[in-house]
Amino acid sequence: MDHTDDYFGEHIAATYDDPASEMFQSDAIDPAVAFLAELAGAGRALELGIGTGRIALPLAARGVPVHGIDLSRAMVERLRAKPGGETIGVSIGDFATTEVDGTFSLAYLVFNTIMNLTTQEAQVACFRNVAAHLAPGGVFVIEVMVPELRKLPPGQNAVPFHVGASRLGFDTYDVATQSMSSHHVKIVDGHGEYTEIPFRYVWPAELDLMAQLAGLRPRERWEGWAREPFTSESGRHVSVWEKPAD
Repeated sequence: MDHTDDYFGEHIAATYDDPASEMFQSDAIDPAVAFLAELAGAGRALELGIGTGRIALPLAARGVPVHGIDLSRAMVERLRAKPGGETIGVSIGDFATTEVDGTFSLAYLVFNTIMNLTTQEAQVACFRNVAAHLAPGGVFVIEVMVPELRKLPPGQNAVPFHVGASRLGFDTYDVATQSMSSHHVKIVDGHGEYTEIPFRYVWPAELDLMAQLAGLRPRERWEGWAREPFTSESGRHVSVWEKPAD
């Protein structure tokens, strides 16, 4: 169900870790790691879509045992090459269905990765897979955008997210199917390189229903990792669901 390896292979993995990117800055990483470490407590953490370890490595450095699932061997090779990467267990596979040993106090999906599952069926399966891996009282955390449909006037299906001299990026939406694609154009030495990655956008209320189907219940929802209030104007959310202790 998850075709991450098709879109995050060697050609993406080779340049994925961009130290100039906002997502790799300490003010983006540190609050997320602090939030997750607090929820993990003395237990283990399961990262779905662990990638190159942007979150897993600093979380493990705080003493939280982390295991990851990822379909992209190329991304995991980058994780393995980093200091501390060899100590993090990784299962190669589709995070909607891949089973790993043991139970966890925390499972998490960050940076819109739930949308890499491009069908509702796969997203529901992901919640059920997580629920099966959580210990009683354990929690599932998702960080994901709020679909930007309010930016679409009638007849338009594209929303730009980056416009620069060397990089262009825009998302296209199909509101009938909730499918979307991110389009990336990178200009190198006057030549353009084009990449398209498919997603399925998902609403907060829809995620709550998926959690309910998996036997999880809502615990908290924030706009960001610093626990800013989530409002109708929020462009993203960090949501937490809990597996009942009983």
